[in-house]
Amino acid sequence: MKLSGVRVFSATKAKEREALGDVVTRWVRANPDAEVLEKIVTQSSDSEFHCLTMTLFYRNRSDK
Repeated sequence: MKLSGVRVFSATKAKEREALGDVVTRWVRANPDAEVLEKIVTQSSDSEFHCLTMTLFYRNRSDK
């Protein structure tokens, strides 16, 4: 599998975590040449903070 790139989105504040899906959707729509091949959602936390991370692995359709 040939990758063109990896895009990482993360948020620690509650409002940012709630909006993270919209942020990812806007990026995907703004980059129609990017074909998402794999996605990983990671949640981590400590005693004070909760972090949500979405990692997209993609290739440019024009690179096929």
